[in-house]
Amino acid sequence: MASLTDDLQQLLRDFTQKLDGAETEQSVRKAYADYGGANGAIRARQKELLKAAPNAEKKAIGQATNEVLQKVDAAFAAALKRLGDAAAAKDLERTVDVTLPGRAHRLGHLHPITLARREIEAIFSQLGFTVAVGPQVETDFHNFEALAMPKDHPARDMQDTFYVDGSPDVVLRTHTSPVQIRTMLAQKPPVRIIVPGTVYRRDDDATHSPMFNQVEGLCVDEGITFADLKGVLLHFARRFFGEKIGVRLRPSFFPFTEPSAEVDFTCVFCGGSGCRTCKGTGWIEIGGSGMVDPEVFRYVGYDSERYSGFAFGWGIDRMAMLKYGVDNITAFFEGDVRFARQFK
Repeated sequence: MASLTDDLQQLLRDFTQKLDGAETEQSVRKAYADYGGANGAIRARQKELLKAAPNAEKKAIGQATNEVLQKVDAAFAAALKRLGDAAAAKDLERTVDVTLPGRAHRLGHLHPITLARREIEAIFSQLGFTVAVGPQVETDFHNFEALAMPKDHPARDMQDTFYVDGSPDVVLRTHTSPVQIRTMLAQKPPVRIIVPGTVYRRDDDATHSPMFNQVEGLCVDEGITFADLKGVLLHFARRFFGEKIGVRLRPSFFPFTEPSAEVDFTCVFCGGSGCRTCKGTGWIEIGGSGMVDPEVFRYVGYDSERYSGFAFGWGIDRMAMLKYGVDNITAFFEGDVRFARQFK
């Protein structure tokens, strides 16, 4: 037993010496694990003695070891308290220079799509257009039928529609044109509106998203002509992209306009000289336009002999991509605040 006591006291002294030189909590905990832990030196020595000692001496060995372990635990707790008190005292010694300027809070930034949308709204408001809004969950009548697209019309296949709960009569709107119908049903001419909003289609790639933002315009009054349409588009293009931008209208087909035209703007990257983005043509397709089909006027109760009008539409996301040089539409929807900070 004398030999056991000497061994245990020596291990306790070694442990205490380790604690005295420890300056971090990590080193204190390591010393405790090396000596007082389940696999530490003290328990290892105890196991050796218990294995070799006769049964009559095992109780005394256990008692002696436990007394030393209690002292190890107490020394361990005291060392942790010493380090904690020292850290708290050091923290209280800090001084604050109250004359230094405060740290400015970083202001938030508007999303580039929001910036583009607001600029579009501002440009058209100067031409007398007002902003109209409508529901994103629409009826088949407003989204298709009143726009001269009955149930068997092949143009419906171009829309890639999301149907709500499998219902053939309730859809997520595929364009903002239903708001044009709702507006014309609610008021008589003259009508001059733009309709920005979120729309949904089954489409997903680098330049398309199943949820995207679109803006459409509608102007209905007496004596509205195709020349008025081109004049409005040219004014917008030059205000949004710059005075050197031109507009080209190419014959096309849309079920709710006749005649219809694809709208091209001068390539904003090469200025019309031809580049990879515009595939060497000098033009970038923006959206669609045309004179409102008399069939649409019939659905809303307008006299097509007296009134005429034009409509146009394009994706706000695509306009923002062109204006800010973004090459992948998914960047708009990833929610990375570092991306938004680039735009003022």
